[in-house]
Amino acid sequence: MIYLLFLFILGLPIMVMEFSIGRAAQKNIAGALKKLQPEGSKWHLYGYFAMLGNLLLMMFYTTVAGWMLAYFYHTLTGGLAGLTPDEVGGFFGGLLASPGTLIFWMGLTVFLGFFTCSLGLQKGVEKVTKWMMSSLFIILIALVIKSVTLPGASAGLSFYLMPDLGRLMETGVWETIYAAMGQAFFTLSLGIGSMAIFGSYIGKERSLTGESLNIIGLDTFVAILSGLIIFPACFAFNVDAGAGPGLIFVTLPNIFNSMGGGRIWGSLFFLFLSFAAMSTVIAVFENIMAFTMEQWGWSRKKASLINGCMLFALSLPCALGFNVLSDIQPLGQGTGIIDLEDFIVGNNLLPIGSLVFALFCSYKMGWGWDNFVKEANEGEGLRYPEKIKFYVKYILPVIILVVFIGGYMEKFGG
Repeated sequence: MIYLLFLFILGLPIMVMEFSIGRAAQKNIAGALKKLQPEGSKWHLYGYFAMLGNLLLMMFYTTVAGWMLAYFYHTLTGGLAGLTPDEVGGFFGGLLASPGTLIFWMGLTVFLGFFTCSLGLQKGVEKVTKWMMSSLFIILIALVIKSVTLPGASAGLSFYLMPDLGRLMETGVWETIYAAMGQAFFTLSLGIGSMAIFGSYIGKERSLTGESLNIIGLDTFVAILSGLIIFPACFAFNVDAGAGPGLIFVTLPNIFNSMGGGRIWGSLFFLFLSFAAMSTVIAVFENIMAFTMEQWGWSRKKASLINGCMLFALSLPCALGFNVLSDIQPLGQGTGIIDLEDFIVGNNLLPIGSLVFALFCSYKMGWGWDNFVKEANEGEGLRYPEKIKFYVKYILPVIILVVFIGGYMEKFGG
């Protein structure tokens, strides 16, 4: 509930801003800020940092998405069937330890993403993502039904859905609030202009507040259904539901191995994760594509080829950071290259960018409140409430700064 609250008080205003900036300028975030900024100002400089954020996000997200594809393939072909819990853990460790394997799956992710973008907006990005999202919901519903009907699943449902103030106090109220605020930024990739390019594709006949609410609603719905899959299954098989990344890649495969028809259900689960990951990859790739096409006049095919090769090369350090480059521990003992890239994006560019957009859209030194609201409310649908100007202008920037400072305190506060 706390996460959902911040998704609306943080995520919704920033998303509408990004959509509005992109639609008003009909450009990527760098070009949009330059077009809409007052003469002589330098707001557009952040646009280049935002595009750097898109690149950095994909430099590690392509490796993680590759894990999803690898697990789907090995689950479907029976590579994980019959393995003991230790052997499943060894399989994940072996995946991370093999540079060739990680590079292959990362490279496949890059290829599939840019190949889809190369087909065009309607024939590629829209068609593929609509098909994936439709399939994703069908798979989700099937997995939820299976999970909640397992013997002992009711304990998992109670754990997941029933508030526990005792555990909240034990974890810490601030830690819980901060985690909810940070996740509200990260889940929607707010602050690096990922939404601006899609705003430029939205017609003037639709209001942007309604479009933003649809996206937030779908994101929340998928998150809730995912929890209805994972937590009942964990409790049904008496395993730790808070195992971090190991939950997905070690614990859940063991659950599927213990489940009747587990190979089928496991394949569907990792197919769902692959679709979810690839939809994000394609969306961010499209933003990178739009930037290069607008900046240098490249054709879509040329942009796909050059960006694909570039991003493959830039993603290599993350893939190799688990093996060949594992001695590089930039944020301290036990960290890797992926942690540094994630820190730069999640703890810096997302909150700083969101602050830039909030100031740009609410102050006259930027685009200004009147211009922003006029664009946001263009067309039919739910209108952006003009009465929250005080909140957006004065309170929202403070909340964003709290997220930014809190990230550093959590990372380096000891």
